[in-house]
Amino acid sequence: MPVNLHIIHSDLSLVVVNKPGGLLAVPGRGVDKQDCVVNRARQYFPGMVAQPAVHRLDMQTSGLMLLARTGEAHRELSRQFAQRLVKKRYIALLETALPSDSGTITLCFRLDPKNRPYQVYDPINGKEGVTLWQKLAEEPAGTRVEFTPLTGRTHQLRLHAAHRLGLNAPIIGDSLYGNGRFGDKMFLHGSYLGFIHPETGTFCEFVSEPPF
Repeated sequence: MPVNLHIIHSDLSLVVVNKPGGLLAVPGRGVDKQDCVVNRARQYFPGMVAQPAVHRLDMQTSGLMLLARTGEAHRELSRQFAQRLVKKRYIALLETALPSDSGTITLCFRLDPKNRPYQVYDPINGKEGVTLWQKLAEEPAGTRVEFTPLTGRTHQLRLHAAHRLGLNAPIIGDSLYGNGRFGDKMFLHGSYLGFIHPETGTFCEFVSEPPF
């Protein structure tokens, strides 16, 4: 049976896929959580390294995801993510209007161990997340914005959108921080990815239009 995976680009070092919302990025715990981008990609590319993901997208987030095919590529791409050399942009639809057109959000969050995977604001013990944002349009469905995360914290864009110290405007369909229900389509899409190719040293750019 063919494996359904939208491959944007592949070469001997890496694979770029367009992940649909609702599909796990990596395997979860339990046999019912093994269908994911990583396992589908490994069926396409049997020689791929066992742990190819160099970053993750939330299950309900769609968009561009980068995988390494070799150990060398994984180490180099992971280094670029760790040193914040990878460029990422996301498109989202927010529940409410915004009072301004652009800005920077800097907030610290940490995991709530009693309510995993929920993250809570904690300026003392939390890890700092920084996001640039720009309003693109006011639409009948919501406010369209572009997010440029400068850090890669868990649920960063969802938190920065929803929290009262951020935009105070949750992403439509977000069941953790907004008014969505579990299983709803979340209107957050990884639309741009730029990085240095681990083999050639050239700067690679990929774009994916949001499905909303």
